[in-house]
Formats: sequence, C-alpha cells, structure tokens
Amino acid sequence: MPPFDMGRVREKSSLADTTPCGACPVRTLTVCAALEADELRRLSDIVQMQRVEANQTIFAEGEGADALFNVTAGTVKLYKLLPDGRRQITGFLVTGDFLGLAMNESYAYSAETVTQTSLCRFPRRKMEALLDEFPKMQRRLFSMASNELAAAQDQMLLLGRKTAREKICSFLLMLAQRQSRRGHKDNPVYVPMSRADIADYLGLTTETVSRTFTQLKTSGAISLQEGNRIQIADMDGIYDMAEGV
Repeated sequence: MPPFDMGRVREKSSLADTTPCGACPVRTLTVCAALEADELRRLSDIVQMQRVEANQTIFAEGEGADALFNVTAGTVKLYKLLPDGRRQITGFLVTGDFLGLAMNESYAYSAETVTQTSLCRFPRRKMEALLDEFPKMQRRLFSMASNELAAAQDQMLLLGRKTAREKICSFLLMLAQRQSRRGHKDNPVYVPMSRADIADYLGLTTETVSRTFTQLKTSGAISLQEGNRIQIADMDGIYDMAEGV
C-alpha cells in the first residue's frame, strides 16, 4: 500500500476552499454537498453567482429552461398562473434548495424572489453533463426532488380538508421544521412572505389569512415580532390546532 500522502490531502482541501463552490458556507445544504474537491472545481468552472433583489422574476413559466439554480441565501416563491388569472403558489424555497428542473425545454412554473436572494446559476446543458459524470450529485439531486414531492403532497392536504386555522398553524410548523433542519432554532419562525403570498399558497383569501393571524395573536398562541418573525408561545398547542384537535 502506498504511503498516506498528507500533502495531497491538504492540496485537495486548499483547492476546495479557493473555488466558489468549495468556499460556499452553505454547501452542505445544497446539491453540491456530495462532491469532492476536484469535482467542486469542475462545478465552479460553470457556475455564475447572482444576487437578485426582492420581488424580481428569476424565470417565468413557459420560458426556455436554459439554467438551473441553487438558492444560497434568501427566499424564493414558485407559482403557476391559472387560466382565469389567479395565482397558485406551489412552494417557497430557502437556502440550500434547488430550482429550475424541467421535463422539457421550458419551465413549468415561475420563480420570483420574496427577499433579496443569492443564487448559483448553472447552464442547463453543462450541468446535465456533470450530473451524468458525477453520479453522487445525481443521487443527491434525486433525494432533494423526492423531498419536494413529499412537500407537494403535504400541500395537497393543506389545500384540501383543513380549515383556515389548521392551514395557518400547519404552515408555521412547516417553516419551523425547515429552520430546524438547517441548524437554526425553530422558534421564533421567520415569515418573510406577504399575507397575499401565504393566501395564494394555502388557497385562502388575504383577508382570511390576516384575520386568522389576529385570532391566534389575540388568543396568545403567537406573538408578532420585528424582522418578520412570529414567536410561537405554545408549540404543542399549535401542533394540536394544525391537526384539528
């Protein structure tokens, strides 16, 4: 067996740290987490870093799907426009999430920033070539896509049988659990999206969302804090309300 080359290990570590992908502070949350140092260098060769202000379109439904994106900071909403002009928000993406996957040559939904957002942009064809070359990254992406499918199934439940209060409580718990999975405290909950955005996600009116938040606040279940944060006074109580108990 050849001697263990610590110099080579340091070289690879240094290589990872000096590339945009290797130096990324949130890489462990992203599709890039599975890659080694030399693979990260290959990925860095095709990436373009972008910063997008709040309420700006990243891509629109029907546009050519020529790029894929990693969210490295901020919040993004995904939505579709219904034939009558109404909007249905299908999800909110945060740090570590991946977007832009398309089954054909055009995007099936629109993506818009909720807050100022930082993105890694990958040309689609080049990224697809790397996915073929790096099966670890392909498996990681498949796992993330499976999580998105589970989230879509949860939303179908929200849009179906639940009352307005159950929907709002479920939404707060979803955000809290997402914070926890990313290594943050689950309370207070960061809610940067507008009441209109929440309404379009939960299938409610803006007035119903505002009224339900007021009712939860008046009952002492939550309190509204600065910086778009909501303090949950009784997490078990919110869970019970979400489940209709």
